[in-house]
Amino acid sequence: MQFLLAFIVVAPLLGAVAALLPAPPGLKGRDPDQAVLRHGVTVTGVILLAAIVLALGFDHDHPSKMQATTDISWIPALDVRIHLGIDGISLPLLVLTALLTFLCALHSYFKPPAGPSPKAFVALILLLESGTLATFAVLDLLLFFLAFEMVLIPMYFLIARWGGARKQAAAWKFILYTLLGSVVMLLGLLLIGLKSGTFDMVALATDNGRGLTSSVQVIAVLAIGIGLAVKTPMWPLHSWLPDAHTAAPTVGSVLLAGVLLKMGTYGFVRILLPIAPDGMHTFAPYLAAFAVAGIIYGSLACLALARPGAKGDLKRLIAYSSVGHMGFVLLGIASMTPTGVNGALFANVAHGLITGLLFFLVGAVKDRYGTADLDTLSGATGAALYGSAPRLGGLLAFTAVASLGLPGLAGFWGEMLTLFGAFDPADGLSRPAFLTFMSIAAFGTLLTAAYMLILVRRVCMGAKPGEPHRIPDIQHHEFAAWTPLAALTVLAGLWPAVLLGLTDPAVQKLLAGGKS
Repeated sequence: MQFLLAFIVVAPLLGAVAALLPAPPGLKGRDPDQAVLRHGVTVTGVILLAAIVLALGFDHDHPSKMQATTDISWIPALDVRIHLGIDGISLPLLVLTALLTFLCALHSYFKPPAGPSPKAFVALILLLESGTLATFAVLDLLLFFLAFEMVLIPMYFLIARWGGARKQAAAWKFILYTLLGSVVMLLGLLLIGLKSGTFDMVALATDNGRGLTSSVQVIAVLAIGIGLAVKTPMWPLHSWLPDAHTAAPTVGSVLLAGVLLKMGTYGFVRILLPIAPDGMHTFAPYLAAFAVAGIIYGSLACLALARPGAKGDLKRLIAYSSVGHMGFVLLGIASMTPTGVNGALFANVAHGLITGLLFFLVGAVKDRYGTADLDTLSGATGAALYGSAPRLGGLLAFTAVASLGLPGLAGFWGEMLTLFGAFDPADGLSRPAFLTFMSIAAFGTLLTAAYMLILVRRVCMGAKPGEPHRIPDIQHHEFAAWTPLAALTVLAGLWPAVLLGLTDPAVQKLLAGGKS
C-alpha cells in the first residue's frame, strides 16, 4: 500500500516524460498522434486501476488513520519531509481525480484536440494529474505548496494553446490570479512552519494550534485563506473562472471544475481547520458571508445568462454555477462542525461528478451545433435536443436536475448537510448570524433550481416548434466516458453512507485535534 500511493503520485510524471520521447523504431509508420493519445489512455487507466486497488485495500474500519504512508527526510535543516498518506478525507478526492483524468484521456483519444502536437497535450494532462494527486496525498506544508502550484503551468497551456476564443486573455487571467494568491499563501505557510518548528501537517494537526499564538493563527489564516479562496474560487475572487471555462477545451473545463477547484477547499479542511482553529474561528463568520454572497451572485449571474436575448454561453453559465456550488462548500467549512465539514466534503465530490459530466455534455453539444450560445441552441433547432438527440438531451436534463440538488442524487446531500451545519454552528460562533446565512443559502437553492430548469427548457425542449435539426446522438465512446459519472451520481445520492462513512471519522478526529 505504501508503494502504491507513491506510484500513483509519481507514475503520471514518468508517463508525461515518456509521452514527449520519440516513438520507438518498432512503431514507425503508425499514426504518431493516435499512439501518443493511446499512451495517455493507458497511463491514466493504470493510475485509475491503482487508485481503485488502493481504495479496496484501505482500512475502512479506521478511516481517520493515515494509511499507505511514506515519510522520508528531504531538507533536514527545515524539517521538510517527503511525507505521503491518505485518510477518509483525501481518498475520495484521489479516486475522483484518477477517474476524471482517465475519462478525459479517453475522450481525447476518440476526439483528438484541435491544436498543436498531441504529444504536448498528453504530457500536460499527465503533469496536471500528478500535481493534483500529490496535493491530496502530501502531508508536508511545503510539499503541499509545490504540488498546489504544479498544476498551474499545465492548465495555463491547455487553455492558451488548445482553447477557444479569447484563450490568451483567459489563460493570463487564470495564471495571474492564482499566482498572486499563491504568493500570499506561501507567506502564511512559512509563518506556521517557522513559528511551530515543523512543516509536518500531521504533527501540526495533532497539536491543534496549541504551538501557535492566536495572533499568528489569525495572520496565517488570512494569508493562506486568500490563496485557497482564489483557487476555490470564492466570491469576489472568482472572476478568472468564467473566462477560463469559456475558453478552455472540453477536457480542460472538466478537470478545472471537477478537480482543481477542490484543491482550495481541501486546503481549508486539511490545513486551516486543524492547524489554526483560533484563526478560523475569527474568520469563520466572514468566510460564511462571502460564501452565501457567492451562492446568490452565482445564481443571479446564471439567471441573467439564461434569459432569452442575453447571448449567454452555456459553458459560462455552468462556470458561474460552480461559484454558487463552491459557496455551499465554504459555508459548510465555516460552520466548523462535523456536520458542516462532512457536507462540504460530500458537496466537493458531488460537484466533481456532476459538473464534470455537465462540461462533457456541453462540449458534445458545442461539437454538434458549432456553438454553445443559448439563443442559438434554443431558437434555431426546432425541438432542440429532445427532438434531435433524445438520449443526449435526456442525460443533460438528468445532470441539470442533479446539479440543482434533487433528492436521490448526489447534489442533494452536500447542500443539505452544509445547511444543517450552518443551522447549529460550532461553539462561540454567532448562531443568529449563521441562521441568516443558512436562510440566504436556502434561497440560493431555489434560484439554482430556477436557472437549471430554464436551461433544460431552452436547450432540451427548444423555444419554438419546428423540424428538428438532426445531429448524432450519444456515441459509443461518449457512453463509455459518461456512464461512470452518471452512475456514481445516482449511487452517492441513494447511498450517501458510502462516502460519509469515510469522511466522518476523519473529520471528527481532525476537529478534535488529532485525537480519535
